[in-house]
Amino acid sequence: MIQKFMFGPFQENTYLIWDEITNECAVIDPGCYNETEEKKLAQFITSKGLRIKYLLITHCHIDHLFGSAFIKIAYNPLFYIPELDLPLFRIADQQAVTFKVRLKTLPVHDFFITEDLKLFLGKKKLEFIHTPGHTPGEYCIYLKDEAVLITGDVLFKGSIGRTDLWGGDYETLIKSITGKLFVLSDDVTIYPGHDENSSIGIEKINNPFFKLPG
Repeated sequence: MIQKFMFGPFQENTYLIWDEITNECAVIDPGCYNETEEKKLAQFITSKGLRIKYLLITHCHIDHLFGSAFIKIAYNPLFYIPELDLPLFRIADQQAVTFKVRLKTLPVHDFFITEDLKLFLGKKKLEFIHTPGHTPGEYCIYLKDEAVLITGDVLFKGSIGRTDLWGGDYETLIKSITGKLFVLSDDVTIYPGHDENSSIGIEKINNPFFKLPG
């Protein structure tokens, strides 16, 4: 199962993915910004009887990190971040000052995400696709058996991630999408870090950043 919450001043999408048999759950990019949003997330977790096994960060921009301290302290999951985004993780306070927002002290990460990493929620397998461009280290999270792809800020419905922030590079981002995401099945549903869901097939046809002239 997958559940989306839209949190924080940047309207960021936070995802919970869990196995319905074991109730093992991963929290992906927790964007809960205040106590009200933290309570909403906690109430859902309690209502479903979820066991938070992993805290996964697709990339280390602050809107995807806001709730990390809350999740780590409340549930003590294994905390994974992309290694190449470690410099961004270390300057999270500077990011917060730049955008004039608050940020709780981030917890220490436990492990780095790599393309060799495979995690399990019950029998549900999570794989990781390195898709730099929005940030140097960003990963999309792929559940092949469910045809689900968490795209962070790489690919959106009708758009792509911005590349004018720390470590962004437009050509690298385009290459990541065309070379690593558009090779997936057209029926894969994308769950982006902002806005609405879409699919690989729809974005290959309709996304204005990839439509062929004429």
